[in-house]
Amino acid sequence: MRKKVLVVDDDEGLRDLYKEELKDEGYEVLTAKNGKEALQALGKGRPDLIVLDIVMPIMDGMEALGRIIGKDKSVSVILHTSHPGYQEDFMTWAADAYLLKSADLGGLKEKIQELLKKEKRGKAGKSQFKKL
Repeated sequence: MRKKVLVVDDDEGLRDLYKEELKDEGYEVLTAKNGKEALQALGKGRPDLIVLDIVMPIMDGMEALGRIIGKDKSVSVILHTSHPGYQEDFMTWAADAYLLKSADLGGLKEKIQELLKKEKRGKAGKSQFKKL
């Protein structure tokens, strides 16, 4: 069964690019343009992993992260942003990874693959957080 990845980003071009690239990697890809849409998508079906932008209108990634964890701690979350300053925010520690956006999607693909190989068991799985 294919792993399901939810990509949350307010930039339509990036959402489309990530969707195509991740489909080529064999994933089922869902998209949302903000945190509110991401939470609605969670209500329709649990993804195996969420790639979450931070700076978005309506509901930003930090608020969405808190709500996602409140609903399901076992879903892996990668904060994927072009704003390095958020890395010092203690809320980012709740995510499984923090990656800066890059034109090269190799790092993102590797982190997705790495996290999907690991079985998360509630809060214990959060200890694998590593800043890159």
